[in-house]
Amino acid sequence: MHIIQQLIFILVLASATYLLFKRIQFIRKGIKLGKPLSRSDNPSARWRSMALVAFGQKKMFKKPLPALLHLFVYVGFLVINIEVLEFIIDGIAGTHRIFAPFLGGTYTILLSFFEFLAVAVFVACAVFLIRRNIVKVARFHKPEMTAWPTLDANLILVFEILLTSAILLMNASDQVLQAKGAEHYTPTGQLFFSSFLIPLFQNSEVSTLIILERFFWWFHIIGILGFAVYVTYSKHLHIFMAFPNTYFANLKPMGQIDNMYNVTNEVKLMLGLPSETDVSESPAEVGRFGAKDVNDLTWKSLMDSFTCTECGRCTAECPANQTGKKLSPRGIMMATRDRVEEVAKSEKGLEDGKSLLGDYISKEEINACTSCNACVEACPVLIDPLSIILELRRYVSMEESGSPAAWNAMFQNIETNFAPWKFAPTDRFNWADDLKEV
Repeated sequence: MHIIQQLIFILVLASATYLLFKRIQFIRKGIKLGKPLSRSDNPSARWRSMALVAFGQKKMFKKPLPALLHLFVYVGFLVINIEVLEFIIDGIAGTHRIFAPFLGGTYTILLSFFEFLAVAVFVACAVFLIRRNIVKVARFHKPEMTAWPTLDANLILVFEILLTSAILLMNASDQVLQAKGAEHYTPTGQLFFSSFLIPLFQNSEVSTLIILERFFWWFHIIGILGFAVYVTYSKHLHIFMAFPNTYFANLKPMGQIDNMYNVTNEVKLMLGLPSETDVSESPAEVGRFGAKDVNDLTWKSLMDSFTCTECGRCTAECPANQTGKKLSPRGIMMATRDRVEEVAKSEKGLEDGKSLLGDYISKEEINACTSCNACVEACPVLIDPLSIILELRRYVSMEESGSPAAWNAMFQNIETNFAPWKFAPTDRFNWADDLKEV
């Protein structure tokens, strides 16, 4: 019987590993659609950023209560899953609580701590469900939060509640089996939280208890493996993506917008200034200005789209969205991810007749952006929706000449007068003439 269980477990583990590997390859393929971008500078600052923002969740604590609850879920996810290592070894080797004899009393302390985290995760997820579905926090109910994103968030929370419940129920039935002297059930000592559930199993037969304990064990481990695969299709992919995303985040000051490389070089050549590239090495044809589709964006922008937590903090802080305009930074990230996945799945790829601009993101949305960086500042994992918006606007302006008329007038004034206003350069400092008399 143990051999059969071992073979089934190995098959389940191998299947989950294969599915996870395939999905990781798919995500990697999607991110590689983006243009090259160097983010290897200043590694010490990058490691520090990742430690503070991804591990330390520094930016979450602008809102203390949700941050504390999220911290419970986050720490619980990391620490409780250490126990999964024992599950995997037991599943492959056909053992039960293989670490217990080696750790002695420490094992009881560790399991009680794991149970505390399980209860904390249970409570936090329950509160999050109430906030989403009963209190109805506004940022969770914006137009871009259609049926699937809303269902996805609720499914994950319910799933985590079930997984933590399985841990407590498994430990409770296990302790009853230990007390009844069932074979192979190693003594663990009394576990604090699950001991309150012991009365549920106290009057059950040993054979029934073994079935229940095994059911909870299998439910938990299959749930963990299934969760690992499901997360790669879900907004909760940020659990893993937050770490590389914060490491490769932009270290430049907010508001410092990168110049377009091709335009900068052309201007320098026209003015006789030193160029970053030799004229002989310059491409015969200048590439596309700005971005029309996902392959025109950098790989970091595409990584941002897969990292998006869909928490809506960016949209809640966006002044354009607050005044009723269509722009939602969260919607920009979700649309970019949807387009990346469609291109990566399709046999036609980028030749399917669609594009990010127009089919997924409208000109109305990108024109509403004030470039204030509020969305970038609000994001808890350093996602940069503004960089995508700016590239799309550059395409509309420089490739289509499709900017609003008022913008085009401003562009023309800057080109001819070196200022947004319709004044000759010689008139720009007339306001200072009166200062000579002072």
